[in-house]
Amino acid sequence: MRDLDKALADIVAIRSQIAAGTAFRGYGPATMAMTGAIALITAVLQSFWLDNPTANPLPFFLGWAAAAALSVIMIWIEMRARSRRHHSGLADAMIHQAIEQFLPAGAAGVVLAALLWKFAPEELWLLPGLWQVLTSLGIFASVHSLPRTVALAGAWYFVSGFAVVLLASQSHTLSPWTMGLPFVIGQSVMAGILYFASGDKDAEVG
Repeated sequence: MRDLDKALADIVAIRSQIAAGTAFRGYGPATMAMTGAIALITAVLQSFWLDNPTANPLPFFLGWAAAAALSVIMIWIEMRARSRRHHSGLADAMIHQAIEQFLPAGAAGVVLAALLWKFAPEELWLLPGLWQVLTSLGIFASVHSLPRTVALAGAWYFVSGFAVVLLASQSHTLSPWTMGLPFVIGQSVMAGILYFASGDKDAEVG
């Protein structure tokens, strides 16, 4: 049994090494573009229906939480289907690797929101920009298993996040557009990168 356990552990380690050297093709450009459309729709709806998000931040953040949840569900469904199509037996290892790369940034965003809401609600204006910075860190963490050019999308979110923080620092207000517009552009950039890098030449990364 000890030899069997060691053999199984070796197989898992080998599969993980192969997955680490293979470009992840679970993200589809169409779904990525749709997440940008969700951000645009959310921003438009909030700009019409939410008169003062700074004074009433709960519906503002609930709206964006719902948009994020819908986007994650769409990406997850397509990621599973594409991984099984492109990666076959490595699909589970590739999905696990993709989640592992982005999970710290995602978890940090949730914890940061909870802490600000509980202990410093007057500083909630920081969240849109900080979320964008965390998104950039998640993308940068995934660069080695995605087309290298996704670093451009990471750079966009990094710059836009700090720009949004700087802009909001003047008035300490929340705006649907300082949240929505950067994500519309960033997700569109990601969709374009994935579309143009979807050829066989991107099947492996060095």
